[in-house]
Amino acid sequence: MKNALDVAGLIERLRAESYLADRGLATALACAIAMHRPLLLEGDAGVGKTDAARALARVHGAELVRLQCYDGLDLYSAAYDWNYAKQLLAIRTAEAGGRETPDLYADEFLIRRPLLAALGAERENGVVLLIDEIDRADDEFEAYLLEYLADFAMTLPERGRIAAAHAPIVILTSNRTRDLHDALKRRCFYHWIGHPSLERETDIIRMRLPGVDPALAAGVARAVAVLRDRGLRKPPGVAEALDWTQTLDALGATRLERRFLDDSLGTVVKYPEDIEIARDAAEALVE
Repeated sequence: MKNALDVAGLIERLRAESYLADRGLATALACAIAMHRPLLLEGDAGVGKTDAARALARVHGAELVRLQCYDGLDLYSAAYDWNYAKQLLAIRTAEAGGRETPDLYADEFLIRRPLLAALGAERENGVVLLIDEIDRADDEFEAYLLEYLADFAMTLPERGRIAAAHAPIVILTSNRTRDLHDALKRRCFYHWIGHPSLERETDIIRMRLPGVDPALAAGVARAVAVLRDRGLRKPPGVAEALDWTQTLDALGATRLERRFLDDSLGTVVKYPEDIEIARDAAEALVE
């Protein structure tokens, strides 16, 4: 009989790295690692998708290789390139010394961008590849990832096929600014990270900011939950809750009071119309 996945143990190891994962997320992470499958994490901005990958890398003592996606991202920026200046210098040096031109596609001239670098793990679970905000990349780049994620290998026209001796742990994140193609989703495990419950958000704040007053942590968690129900253009995530708590603590607050509200709203809401909504909801936000 095969050993069951130690989901509870992973939750505790992540907690030790200051990341509170619920059982659903920990199960998705454990399955992705055990089955060498990428994991696609979707959710609103600021709910902890990127931090999950960072914490997982720390749990495994792995190198975190991050590829930040953006519109127009191409293969040479994401996978590899050649050091043309170094190649040219090698050619001129060889010519000046009357020697044969060296192999211009040797390792010394290869620039390993994140996708190629992630194939170089020297041990199992030695690299966590974070493909961050894949929804910001275009369809062509998403299509390129299909082969890469299926085989953990890539082909360089100048060198041939390079495959991973040890598959990286791959975490993709998406804020759902556009829908991803079904072909990409089929290659991945999937988990949606929603906003935490009031109790969990309070625990997150207290764990990440142990020096703040417990009443302040609870007050911020409650106020953030209220704001998320007010139809804001950009509802605050956990990241904004942490920023707000730090700001209030720096202002000397031990609980969320009206007198601190106006001075600190810019850390939790980021649009003028959202700030006005927050001000109108002031009585519901403060204690």
